[in-house]
Amino acid sequence: MAESARDDEYWMRRALALASLAAADGEVPVGAVIVRDGREIGAGYNRPIKGCDPTAHAEIRALRDAAKRVGNYRLNGATLYVTLEPCTMCAGALVHSRISRLVFGAREPKAGSVVSTAQTLHHEALNWQVAVTEGVLADDCSELVSGFFAQRRKAHKARKAQQQVINKDVI
Repeated sequence: MAESARDDEYWMRRALALASLAAADGEVPVGAVIVRDGREIGAGYNRPIKGCDPTAHAEIRALRDAAKRVGNYRLNGATLYVTLEPCTMCAGALVHSRISRLVFGAREPKAGSVVSTAQTLHHEALNWQVAVTEGVLADDCSELVSGFFAQRRKAHKARKAQQQVINKDVI
C-alpha cells in the first residue's frame, strides 16, 4: 500500500472516531479532520441539533477550528478528511477556505454535492480547485451512518408501539 494511502486511512480513522462522538450525542455521525504537513490542524463533528446551528456540520466545525489554530482562514496545502460526502454548503466552504484536497469515505446520495448530486468542486467558474479522493474506508463510514439510522428507526418504532399500548389502556 502506498504511503499516501496509509496516511489517508490513518486520518479517516481519526474522522471516524470523531463521527462516533456525534453519534453518541444523537447527531448524524459525521466526523472531519484537517491535516497539513502531516499534522492535525483542525477537527470537528456534526453538532447542528445540540448547537442549534444549521451550519454546524463536521466540515464547517473543522474548518473553523483549523482557521483559528493557524490564524488564517485560508488553509492552502491542507487536506480535509470527512466520513461522508460533503453537501453544497460544505463544498463551498472548502473552496472559500482554499483547502487543497478533500478525502471522503462514503457517498451521500441525497445531499452529497461532490459526486452524487452535483460536481460542485469541479465547476469551471470557481477560482479554486480542490483535488478529490473518494472511497477511503467507505464501508466503515457507510456502516456507521446506516447503523445510526437503523437504531433511530428501531427506537422510533418502539416508542410508537409503546404509545399504542398506552392508548389501548386508556380506551
